[in-house]
Amino acid sequence: MSPVLPTYARADISFERGEGAWLIASNGDRYLDFGAGVAVNALGHAHPKLIEALTGQAQKVWHVSNLYQVEGQTKLAEKLISLTFADTVFFTNSGAEALEASIKMARKYHAASGNPERYELITFEGAFHGRTLATIAAGGQEKYLDGFGPRMPGFVQVPLNDIEAVKAAIGDNTAGFLIEPIQGEGGIREASKDFIKALRKLADEHGLLLVFDEVQSGVGRTGHLFAYMDLGVVPDIMASAKGIGGGFPLGACLATAEAAKGMTPGTHGSTYGGNPLAMAVGNAVIDEVAQPEFLEHVRRVAGRLTQGLSMLADEYPDVIETVRGRGLFLGLKCKAPNTDIQKALMAKGLLTVAAGDNVVRLLPPLIISEDEAADAVSRIESVCAALSQSREGDASGAAAT
Repeated sequence: MSPVLPTYARADISFERGEGAWLIASNGDRYLDFGAGVAVNALGHAHPKLIEALTGQAQKVWHVSNLYQVEGQTKLAEKLISLTFADTVFFTNSGAEALEASIKMARKYHAASGNPERYELITFEGAFHGRTLATIAAGGQEKYLDGFGPRMPGFVQVPLNDIEAVKAAIGDNTAGFLIEPIQGEGGIREASKDFIKALRKLADEHGLLLVFDEVQSGVGRTGHLFAYMDLGVVPDIMASAKGIGGGFPLGACLATAEAAKGMTPGTHGSTYGGNPLAMAVGNAVIDEVAQPEFLEHVRRVAGRLTQGLSMLADEYPDVIETVRGRGLFLGLKCKAPNTDIQKALMAKGLLTVAAGDNVVRLLPPLIISEDEAADAVSRIESVCAALSQSREGDASGAAAT
C-alpha cells in the first residue's frame, strides 16, 4: 500500500517550484496553471508579498492557540468586516471547517432564539460543501456518502433554481438555506439571480437564515471580492476559504451579529484556526485582492478569456457544448469525456481541474495576464482540433462499415 493513503488518483507528476501563473515540474517542464490548486493560489506562485508576509511572521511566532489574543486575527477580521456584510469572523484552517462553523452557527441561532427544533438546512442538488460527515451530508452526493454509515441528519436537498421545490421543503424544522452561488465541484452551475433573491425573501418571511458557501467563488474569483456582491442579495452567514490564504491553509466563517448571537464562549473552537502564520498571509492576500484595480484586472482578463473560449465552443461544438461561469471561475461543459480533455490539456502544458456534469474547470491565478489567457485558449484550441478530427475519423469509419 502507498505510504500516502491512496484516496486520490494523483497524476504522475510533481512540481518543484512556481512562478506567477506557471509551475515547473521536477523534470524541468513548464505548465500554465489553470487549476491554481483548485482555486487556491489566487496570487499565483511565489508572490513576493506573500513570501514577505510569511517569512516575516515565521521569524516572530508561529502558534499560540486561541487561548490568547492574536493580533493578525483582529486585523484581518476588521478588514473583512469593512469590506463585506459581516459583523464578526471565525477563522478556520479549511473550507470544510468554515462550513462546519456556518452550519453550527445557523442551528445555534435558532436554539438561542427559543426554537431548537429548527436545525435543518435546505441544500441543493449538485452541491459540494466538503468532506466531513456533516458537509458530505449537506452536499448529498452518493459518491461521497457511500460507505460511511447513516447520513448525518439535518439536511434536505432540492433541485437548484427550483423555488417551488424550496417552498415545499420548508417545514417546522427548517433553519435556513445553504447554497453555493456557483457550484464548483458540481460543474460550474450557477444559481440564478432571481432564485437567490427569492431565497432571501423566503428567509426573511419565515425567520430563516441564508448561508452562502463561497469557498470557491470568493476572494476575487468572479471579479468581485465575493460573488454575492453581484447578486443584489446579502447572506446572514458566509463560508470562505481557498483563495483567502493564497496557498496557506485558511478559512473563515463570516456572519452578522444577529446570526452569530448564539456563538458564546465554549460553543465552538479551533486549535490552529487563525494562527499567526495564516493571519500574516491572509492579511497580505486581502490587501492585494480587495484593491479596485485588482478586481478590474480580473474582470478584464476574464472577459478576454471567456470570449476566446466561446469562440472555441462555436468552432468545435462536437468537443465543447458550452462555456459556464463568471470571472475566472469558468468551466467547459464537454461532449468528449472531461477527464480525457483534462489529460490532453496537461500533455499540452495546461493544468485544469475536472468537475461534475462532465465539466473541465478553468481556475487560473487571478494575476494572469491577457497574454497568458490567450496562451491557454491556444492550447485548448489545439486539443479541441485534435479531438474533433479524431471524432470525425471515428464517425467516418463507422459510416464506412
